[in-house]
Amino acid sequence: MDDSLAPIALLIDSLRSQDPSQRLTSVKKLAVISKALGEERTRRELIPFVNESVDDEDEVLLALAEELGEFVPLVGGAQYAHFLLAPLEALATVDETVVRERSVASICSITAQMPAGSVQEHLLPLLQRLAGREWPARVSACKLFATAYPPAQEQNRVELRAAFLKLCHDETPMVRRAAAQALAPFSEMLEPQHIREDILPAFVDLTRDDQDSVRLIAVEAAGALAKVLPREEVANPVMPAVVQCSQDKSWRVRYNAVQQLPALAEALGAETASSELLPLYLQLLRDNEPEVRTAATGKLSAFARLLPVADVTSQLLPRVKDIGGDANQLVRSALATVVMELAPILGKGDTVEQLLPLFLSLLKDDWPDVRLAIIGKLQAVNQVIGIELLAQTLLPAVEDLATDKHWRVRQAIIEHTPMLATQLGAELFQQKLGRQCMLWLQDPVYSIREAAIQVLQAVGKEFGPDWAREHIVPQVLALMNSDNYLHRMTVLSAIGALAGSVHKDVVHNSMLPAVVACSKDRVPNVKFNAAKILQQLATLSDPPAISQTIRPCLAELSTDKDSDVRFFAQNALAVCGGP
Repeated sequence: MDDSLAPIALLIDSLRSQDPSQRLTSVKKLAVISKALGEERTRRELIPFVNESVDDEDEVLLALAEELGEFVPLVGGAQYAHFLLAPLEALATVDETVVRERSVASICSITAQMPAGSVQEHLLPLLQRLAGREWPARVSACKLFATAYPPAQEQNRVELRAAFLKLCHDETPMVRRAAAQALAPFSEMLEPQHIREDILPAFVDLTRDDQDSVRLIAVEAAGALAKVLPREEVANPVMPAVVQCSQDKSWRVRYNAVQQLPALAEALGAETASSELLPLYLQLLRDNEPEVRTAATGKLSAFARLLPVADVTSQLLPRVKDIGGDANQLVRSALATVVMELAPILGKGDTVEQLLPLFLSLLKDDWPDVRLAIIGKLQAVNQVIGIELLAQTLLPAVEDLATDKHWRVRQAIIEHTPMLATQLGAELFQQKLGRQCMLWLQDPVYSIREAAIQVLQAVGKEFGPDWAREHIVPQVLALMNSDNYLHRMTVLSAIGALAGSVHKDVVHNSMLPAVVACSKDRVPNVKFNAAKILQQLATLSDPPAISQTIRPCLAELSTDKDSDVRFFAQNALAVCGGP
């Protein structure tokens, strides 16, 4: 056999193997085989063979769809890209959803690289064939209209719109669902007249479909339609359709409907949003299903910013306060995430009077995820309430959370401590949170201790080296006497983090003696960490300190009985210029 035919012969043998894993491996090597064959033989031999190999395990077909999507350069570029459409068309008809979706994605990727004339010639017939086949193929067809429409000639556009509307009224719910999903992207490609004449009636029909799986997808198009339609067409028929879906018997439909309200409010203006949409939104905030209440609560700030402030204060805020006591923790978590985003809308007075008590209540919530969500908004609160109220109202809650039994809550508070330090100032910070920072260094959870070190480093830089010398370094070094070797290792890490932020005399007179003491520790882990910190301190020390203290200490460690200690000590000595 000609050597040039060996790769294709090997591929054929592998793809016909009884072992699915071997076939999968072969498919993933298609690009390698293609490069060996060259562009012309790939088009003439490889692609036709692949086209005959689309009856296989789903995993193999998925890999094939992915590979073909990257094949345009291998068949000779954009002018030959249409050769790839035949096998992908076959893959777009299979039963497995992920294979079809990947095939359609590859078709879209390939046609985006093709000349407009080639798209017209090859993609439109492909789409029409898919639209006339079994329901899996029709589902795939729905996803191609937005790609096929822009390069199409006018007569073809008429046919495409008609084909799409036919799929919107298909007898199979799965096809109607796919058509509903395609409404928004297809609308973005259509002329305004055809959105009004074709898409809007289809949208209304789909939101009234007898299958809730169709209705819940259809209503998602409302937000996109609101952005491309004039206000009067958003007011009718888009808004009535969303209102109807907001009262649907299926909570999943209501769940999707409530998420469209901010987009509708923006399109319709504050007056209509207040008179027509606000009552509906308040109703959804009280929905029987917690999932719907959670979705509605998540849109609180996005919806509120589109309303008159008076309506936010008089109608929305009372309901918001009720949500703070909702029986479902997911609803309260959603509220914790967005509640302080109302502050810019309300202004400082109403924020302090109306929102701050709710914020403090959520900080003490029984559920840790709620506390975590509200902690993430601490900075927004501090920017609104000012230093005096921060110290009076918020800090006591923060101090309680600093010792929360859930370590993720403690970590969240730690991560916000540098921000609190900036706003409190040195004196108030030391008074309120200084001791707690030292307690975090002794936390049983490693990530808390590490986060505490980062806090000390940030606070030391914020308040300066003199403050660090007085308030951080002595307290950190005091932990050297701990019986817990993990605390002694934490001291070493803290010294490494702080050394660059303090005066050199603190390094020489306080930090260096502490590290030398750790080098004589009974625990090997402490000793080899001491070696690493000595190496770091050498870059900050004067030559006498290196020659008289650091190198002799490392030389002693380099002969330690523990191999890890010797290894790190010898590395450090090499850096410090030792023997």
